[in-house]
Amino acid sequence: MADGKNALVERLFAAHRGALQAFFGRRVRQRSDATDLAQEVYLRMLRLKDVSAIRDLEAYLFSVASNLAKEHAAAGSRRGVSVSVDEATIQDQLAQMPNAEGEILSAQQVTRLRAVLRGLPPKCHAAVVLQYVHGQSHQQIAEHLHVSPRMVKQYIGQALALCRRRMARWG
Repeated sequence: MADGKNALVERLFAAHRGALQAFFGRRVRQRSDATDLAQEVYLRMLRLKDVSAIRDLEAYLFSVASNLAKEHAAAGSRRGVSVSVDEATIQDQLAQMPNAEGEILSAQQVTRLRAVLRGLPPKCHAAVVLQYVHGQSHQQIAEHLHVSPRMVKQYIGQALALCRRRMARWG
């Protein structure tokens, strides 16, 4: 069972390592920190006891990444190191690639997820893409969509709930 979980996490990480690198790249000064943080997300996902209990692994992956970015920024401020949240450095792929077996989402699942995302209401779709793909904060998304940060939170919650329900139907 552990081997299956590890393979699942490896495939998830392989599918999203570029997005994780970009996510961290916009939040840290050092390129090596972005690589290390993305690897830490992978390690934290491997430590999960029951991956099957998580409905949306992709959303969970980026929640772990978001929390880790906050931890990194807090640790940097304790050390007196300033961390630029607005830096727009785009990261390349990880230096070490996960093994060749590492593709979590089959092409069919990716196609389904894209269809589900396209079916979301426009502002929900935009909020999800801006947060999870572009790594923007609720405040930044609110400014972009001309709504309040609280409304952005509602859009994202609504979008994730719709995605979970629609993906579950496809089983």
